[in-house]
Amino acid sequence: MKLKYLPALMLLIVGIGCLIANSIIGAKVGVDGTLIEPFYLIPIGYLLVALGIIIGLTVGIVSFSRNTKKSFK
Repeated sequence: MKLKYLPALMLLIVGIGCLIANSIIGAKVGVDGTLIEPFYLIPIGYLLVALGIIIGLTVGIVSFSRNTKKSFK
């Protein structure tokens, strides 16, 4: 794997880590009846996974198109 895919890979790993942390932490009901849960981890996790996929695909497509142009010359 080349170094150019590292940002996409890091975003994917952190995003999946957020989703796993959310499921490990879980939800609790407080003494006063309020729900206590780390809800912020869900949208952050989905956002980071989506950004990782988009950046990875973009880097891959740009890299493929540059290699294709070089082979035609």
